[in-house]
Amino acid sequence: MSSGTARSRRSRPSPARPGRRAAPRPGTAASARSGRRRSSPGSANGAARSTGSARPCCCGSRQTWGSPASRTPSRPCWTTMMCSGCAWYGRRPTPPWAMEVPGPGAVPAAPRVTRVEVAGLDGDALSERVTAESAHALDRLAPATGGMVEAVWFDAGPDRPGRLLLALHHLVVDGVSWRILVPDLTAAWQAAAAGRTARLEPVGTSFRTWAERLAEEAHSPGRIAELELWERMTAAPERTLGRRPLDPVRDTAGSARSLTLTMDPERTTAVLAEVPAALNASVNEVMLTALALAVTGRRRKREGGDHTAVLIDLEGHGREEFAPDIDLSRTVGWFTSLYPVRLDPGRTDQEPAPATAALKRVKEQLRALPDNGLGYGLLRHLNPHTAEALRTRPVPQISFNYLGRFAAPSDSGGADAEWTADPLTDVLGAGADPALPLAHCLEINVLTQDGVDGPRLAATWSWPDGVLSEPEVRDLAEDWFTALDALSDRPDRSMSSGWTPSDLPLVSLSQAEIDLLESEWRNS
Repeated sequence: MSSGTARSRRSRPSPARPGRRAAPRPGTAASARSGRRRSSPGSANGAARSTGSARPCCCGSRQTWGSPASRTPSRPCWTTMMCSGCAWYGRRPTPPWAMEVPGPGAVPAAPRVTRVEVAGLDGDALSERVTAESAHALDRLAPATGGMVEAVWFDAGPDRPGRLLLALHHLVVDGVSWRILVPDLTAAWQAAAAGRTARLEPVGTSFRTWAERLAEEAHSPGRIAELELWERMTAAPERTLGRRPLDPVRDTAGSARSLTLTMDPERTTAVLAEVPAALNASVNEVMLTALALAVTGRRRKREGGDHTAVLIDLEGHGREEFAPDIDLSRTVGWFTSLYPVRLDPGRTDQEPAPATAALKRVKEQLRALPDNGLGYGLLRHLNPHTAEALRTRPVPQISFNYLGRFAAPSDSGGADAEWTADPLTDVLGAGADPALPLAHCLEINVLTQDGVDGPRLAATWSWPDGVLSEPEVRDLAEDWFTALDALSDRPDRSMSSGWTPSDLPLVSLSQAEIDLLESEWRNS
C-alpha cells in the first residue's frame, strides 16, 4: 500500500563525507524577502535563504527566508555578520588541504555582495533569474583562496519585498548553522535599517578553538579506548545492497536518482510525538528502528537466511560538547559527524509486541555509543595510529540523516512571512560537481516540514542509477513507512512501556527484569 506522495527525479547529492572518496562540495544557498525603498547602487540589501532540495545546507539543501524591510539595510548589516566569529573563510596555500580561520574583521563584506534588479519580474521570469544568479554565485566560490560566501540581493523595487541569496560553501556551514544565521541576520538587518550598530550575542567556542580541541581529544586515552568498539561495529562485512558495488567513476552525483515520499500530518504526529513519548525514545531511535526492520526484512525475503542486522552510516549534527567549557550554541561551521552503526532489531516474529521489542534493542545499541558517535571521526581521521586500524574496515552502504523540523516555504506575505522559508527555494540547486563520486548505494535524508495543516515527514531516498532500480527503492521506502506505522499502531501507545536499562541508570536491571516489572504493574 502506498504511503504518502512520491516523486522521482535526478537527485541533488548529499555533501562530501569526511574520509570518503567524495571531495568537498561547492556550495549551499539561501534567500529571503525584503525591501520597500530602493537602495542606492552598490549597497547591500539583506534577507536570507539556503540551497539543496528543501532541506538545510548540510545535505545540499535550499531554504529561503523573507524580511519586512521597511528600508533596505546597507553594508553594516553584512559586515556585522562577517565579523561575528563564524568560520567564513578558509584557504590552502599549498597541499595538503588545511583550513585557516582568520580573526573577526579579516574578511571584507562589500566584495561578497552583488545587487541584481528584479523589479517587474514574476513567476517563471523571476525563477529563471534567481536560478541563473545562483549558479553565478556558486561559480564565484573559491575555497582554495578563501572564497567561502557570496550574497546576491534581488532588489524588487521600493514597493515589493526583495530576496537575498546566500551561497555558502559546505566547509563553513551546516544545517544547525542556519538556525543561528537567520536570527543574527534579522537582528543585523533591523539594526542597519534603524541606523544603529548591531550587537549580536557572543559566540561561546569558536570554530577554530573547536577544531583544535578535537585534534587534542583524538589522542586522549579515553577516546583511544573506543577503538575496540568501532572495530567491533565494522567487523562483519555487508552483503552487496544493489546489483554491484559502487564504482567511483560511474556512480557520481550526475548519475544519481532520487525519490521523495511524504507522510500525512496525523501519522507524522504519531511518529514524532506519540511514539517517542510512549516508548521513552528519541525520534532518531524510532526512525532507525523502522529502517533496520525494513532493510533486514527485505533482505530475508530476497535472500533467505536469518539476517537481522544492518550497517548504517549515521549522520549527526556533531555538536557534542564533550567538555564543560565547550559552548557551540552560537557557533557557525560544518560540525556534521558521520559514524557507522550496526543495528540489530532481532527476530521479532514471536514477540507479543514485535515493533516495541525491536525499538528497545535498537535504542540500547544507539545509546551505547559515547558522545553520539563523535569518537569515530576523531579516531578515523585525527589520530594516525588508530586511523590505520579503521581505514580498511567495511564501509556502510546506507546512510541516514534526520535533519529536524523546518517551517514549510510560504508565499502568504505579511509579518508572519518575514525571514521565513521562501517558495523560490525549489529553483535552486545544491551546487555539487556532477563528477563527485557517491559515497553510498543508498542515502536517506529526512526532514519534517511544519505547515498550516500540521507537520509532514518527508524522506528523500537517493541512489546511483544502475546499482538499484526505482521500484526497489520505492518498495523499501514503503516498507519503512509501514514499519513506522507498526510502531505507531500499538494498542497501548498512550501508556509508557518502552523502558530499557539506559532509562534507569540508578538501578541495575536487565531488560527481562524491566519487562517483568512493567507487566506486573499493568496487571496489578
